[in-house]
Amino acid sequence: MTPLIETRGVSKHYGAFRALDDISIAVRAGEFVSIVGPNGAGKTTLVNLLTGLLVPTNGEVYFKGENIAGVGPVALATRGMARTFQLVQIFPQLTVAETIGAAVVTHQGKQWRLLSPLLADEAISARVAEIAGIFGLEQRLATLSRLLSQGEKKLLDVASAFALQPQVILLDEPTSGVSTAEKHTVMKTLVGAARAAGVDAIILVEHDMDLVASYSHRIIALSEGKVLADLPPDAFFADPAIIETVVGKRRGH
Repeated sequence: MTPLIETRGVSKHYGAFRALDDISIAVRAGEFVSIVGPNGAGKTTLVNLLTGLLVPTNGEVYFKGENIAGVGPVALATRGMARTFQLVQIFPQLTVAETIGAAVVTHQGKQWRLLSPLLADEAISARVAEIAGIFGLEQRLATLSRLLSQGEKKLLDVASAFALQPQVILLDEPTSGVSTAEKHTVMKTLVGAARAAGVDAIILVEHDMDLVASYSHRIIALSEGKVLADLPPDAFFADPAIIETVVGKRRGH
């Protein structure tokens, strides 16, 4: 099966510093792949290459068979890849409905202004309500985004990405800043929404190993800019050397 997204021998250098060195990975339709590693391993650089923010020093990045190096996340979103951010990217002065509506309008290629009657269009309004329902935000449509809980803000951020109707979604630390009690609720909602929306593949960047273990089909571990492992969860968590490198201790201790 042809990968939806892949890197071929990708390296990224900043002067003498090698943030990534000869990375070749692939994600195919139906997969949930987690990218893990200690701080400084190269995760952020890899994500920025996968989402077209950076151009590799060497190698190629392909999405659906097309080279996407440096095309940028906006252009990439129109091709079918959406990214959420570790720090929630929402407009605090907009309501939940307006935030989702802005993404819906962007996907449709229509012009919009913050003060325009965005939701007067019945089709847009219906799509906004549908997406809000998938993420459990249907009772919060009139609420200003800044008044949401941190967990709800995360869901709104991802809901806006889903409004772009992506084939692939990259979740960058989707539970950062969320309480431990909320983390699994947020992830269950995200995975359920992905299935409901017909997303073909999910890439997760996450520090929480319990979440990684619970949802991943494969786990790609980076260390010092190289691929340390690319394994299914059972094999990954059975290797104490990998766990020690990734999290600094054995899982569960």
